[in-house]
Amino acid sequence: MKRLVGLGFEVVVESGAGTSSRIPDAEFAAVGGKIGKAADVAKADVVLKVRRPSEAELKGYKAGAAVLATMDPYGNDAAVAAMAKAGVTAFAMEFMPRITRAQVMDVLSSQANLAGYQAVIDGAAEYDRALPMMMTAAGTVPAAKVFIMGVGVAGLQAIATARRMGAIVTATDVRPAVKEQVASLGAKFLAVEDEEFKAAETAGGYAKEMSKEYQAKQAALTAEHIAKQDIVITTALIPGRPAPKLVSAQMVASMKPGSVLVDLAVERGGNVEGAVAGKIVTTANGAKIVGHLNVPGRVAASASLLYAKNLFAFLETMVDKTSKQIAINRDDELVKATMLTDAGKVVHPNFANAAAAAAADKPKPVVAGHNRGDDPAADGAATKPAKSAAKKPAAKKPAAPKASGKKSSKQGDA
Repeated sequence: MKRLVGLGFEVVVESGAGTSSRIPDAEFAAVGGKIGKAADVAKADVVLKVRRPSEAELKGYKAGAAVLATMDPYGNDAAVAAMAKAGVTAFAMEFMPRITRAQVMDVLSSQANLAGYQAVIDGAAEYDRALPMMMTAAGTVPAAKVFIMGVGVAGLQAIATARRMGAIVTATDVRPAVKEQVASLGAKFLAVEDEEFKAAETAGGYAKEMSKEYQAKQAALTAEHIAKQDIVITTALIPGRPAPKLVSAQMVASMKPGSVLVDLAVERGGNVEGAVAGKIVTTANGAKIVGHLNVPGRVAASASLLYAKNLFAFLETMVDKTSKQIAINRDDELVKATMLTDAGKVVHPNFANAAAAAAADKPKPVVAGHNRGDDPAADGAATKPAKSAAKKPAAKKPAAPKASGKKSSKQGDA
């Protein structure tokens, strides 16, 4: 808030937005913010949110407003189209390129780091036994065995956290580069290391989807291993695709009573067969499958602290320091990578073609010999293009409501 005011913004924060992160309204007001209500978004040139706005919410937005949020656009074409129709310039924070300049803006890394930590905490809580080995006069408590599947940012933090808590940790991933990282944290690496494995990484550092043959070999290797584990944490996600199924029902059935599986990919379909979004499922053999939603939101104060810095760092690149006006450079590589909609259109290459195809398939009714589909005014659309934020007068630029760390799975919920 203080930094946004320093950039020249008039900042409005929705009353109560910081409550779940233990930030009362008075603290926002003390550094120059104004306390408002959700309806104040109608005056905002910039809107900062956790999740994308709903279609109903968009009705109150100003055309041309810049909206920064985690948009979750894959499989949600209608929601993306709704933002285009509302005339907002929407930026998907999760599309931030993984380059040196954008590290401070990388929301996937900041939130996945917390998710990996919290997954171990949640797993330990459900396991209801001690994680470290304890040797006492009354006997020895054996160390828990923890298996991490997927060694991205979340997986690495899960390894580090489980190791700090004294567990015996193993990990697996399809990317060969992470083998060394796993070893550096004191864990053992498990994978089928064939030729496909050696080439299994994209230029951006993400995991590639593996062939059915490789998946079968990897499943056979891990099946025996999983049966001996106390806690399994799965973190595997592939951008734009459903989460890969890593743990079958048979694997779950092979685990000991009281074992725990924490599925961090449950919002994208889950890595564990039988996982249910938002629930903890107890299986017939007494194992538990944990499917908490919005896991970073379970440590809301920390999540908000990091996400706020991600948002600010990106927004700062769009501000002209001399005029103190919003000046979006559409040639900037960060803007190109993250901009979803602009000036009434879906502009991101991953979604623009789908939007165009959907529009082409839509029938155009003819009324009194005139094709209404060719006339924006006839369909109730604006007859003038939305002005970009860069060309708006310099008066006031509210940038709010600010989002909180509330634990919610609803899109558009703060």
